[in-house]
Amino acid sequence: MEAVIETTGPLFPAHTYLLDGNTLVAYVKKGETQPFYFKNPIKGFDKRGRKFKPGNIDLFTEKKAQNGRTVIGSSGQAYTVTEDSCTCPGFTYRGSCKHLAEHV
Repeated sequence: MEAVIETTGPLFPAHTYLLDGNTLVAYVKKGETQPFYFKNPIKGFDKRGRKFKPGNIDLFTEKKAQNGRTVIGSSGQAYTVTEDSCTCPGFTYRGSCKHLAEHV
């Protein structure tokens, strides 16, 4: 695993990326400290035509707290509900779902 900061130029923000070989696992937006982890890492991250410098891997060492509970949806699938998100398709596409409303 390696952390890199983009230095391509003023048109490209200096986000920090966490790479596992050529797979993009997570990133931290410029000016923020909270990493965003991809549910499905992006394979084939291409560095060609872009400039990078080594970044701070410590930004990604803090694990996300999974203080959620598991609920069974109407289709029989199991979903994890936390205080501000849900893993069901309704939340993924609309940003809200009945499981989240019930969790509060």
